Amino acid sequence: MRPAGRAEEFRRRFYRSLGSIRFRLALIYSLLLFGLGAIVVGAIYWGLARNLDESTLSQSVATESLRTGAAVSAADEQALREVLIAVEMQSNERAMRMLRDYSLFALAVLFGASMIVGWSLAGHVLKPVGRITAVARRISATDLSQRIALDGPPDELRRLADTFDDMLDRLDRSFDAQRGFVEDASHELRNPLAVIRSNLDTTLADPDATTEDYRFVAEQVNRSVDRMSRVVEDLVTFARHETRPQHLALVDLGELAQLAMAEFDGYAANHDVRLTYAAPGGLLTLGDAGSLRQALANLLSNALSVAPAGSEVRVTAGGEGAWVWVAVADQGPGIPTEDQERVFQRFQRGRQASADGRGLGLAIVRQIAESHRGEARLTSSEGTGSTFTVLLPATGASSPGARTRRARPTRPTKRTSEAVPASR
Repeated sequence: MRPAGRAEEFRRRFYRSLGSIRFRLALIYSLLLFGLGAIVVGAIYWGLARNLDESTLSQSVATESLRTGAAVSAADEQALREVLIAVEMQSNERAMRMLRDYSLFALAVLFGASMIVGWSLAGHVLKPVGRITAVARRISATDLSQRIALDGPPDELRRLADTFDDMLDRLDRSFDAQRGFVEDASHELRNPLAVIRSNLDTTLADPDATTEDYRFVAEQVNRSVDRMSRVVEDLVTFARHETRPQHLALVDLGELAQLAMAEFDGYAANHDVRLTYAAPGGLLTLGDAGSLRQALANLLSNALSVAPAGSEVRVTAGGEGAWVWVAVADQGPGIPTEDQERVFQRFQRGRQASADGRGLGLAIVRQIAESHRGEARLTSSEGTGSTFTVLLPATGASSPGARTRRARPTRPTKRTSEAVPASR
């Protein structure tokens, strides 16, 4: 680096250091020490100047003359006194001047030394801040693995570093979840898009394509678009329920289950599946009625998608201690043990699921249950069917800060007679 460049770099670092916390701490420390030293020196200077005002030298000479009996005329005594007073004043002034000069020099040295000591101490105290800054600079949007891991006593800076590490952990988990979510969504949307493009390319490349061919392609495209619309709708629902519900109210879980069942009466009748319900009244919980209804609708949709003709889908609800629950049981093929936990994950399906399942329905159910401080459970065995259960805190076990207004779910304005259920 050229000398001009080094000088410019030094000047830039110097001016940057003047605005740093380290410089301000060192300056405050030096000013306090300098101020205390100046007060002490000033008090000494003032006291000494006041005591030196008395002409002790001239008085002692006059007293000695009287004691020895020396004959001193009045004129000689006065002249001698004036000379002694002048000499004494000059001596006092010189002493005070030397004291002032030495004191100012000592204060200047004290200020400089205190700045050096203060700068060193501030640098030692603020060293963890530099470590935090270095870690923060190394962090990128694609790599959140850096951690401060600060050692030392549990002081304010240690707590700050630990808080920063905890924040990085949460961000890392959140970004991993987002990346996985985007990858899953992209994969789920890519298949219908590929079907659309393949059908369109094949038909457009065929010079002998007939009207029936175009109609067939249009139907295929319409089904693919409908599937993508359902996927996007589920993605929006999944994203909306990632946080805890904000508008809580008293909800009757049994009543909510009946209203959710009403949406699928037509579909169940058309597919020769019986919908039955059994539950006592007064199963109250604090929650968001719309979200809980969405969870129950997903469970019913999932059960109807695998229920064979002539079978039964049974909805039950009840209370157990500090919990209320609602369960949806089907008589479908069941879920293998190794798939039972996987069906609650995004875009995961059991081996018995239909090929066009969306793969988000049960993930949304678990997310809604957990956002209400509850959980979703599965009991299943191959060949006998599955039972999905949502457990929620009863009213007495709910958050005391929640609203206590009774929310009565409204009946749907339009019954869905041909709802397309989501498979596992």
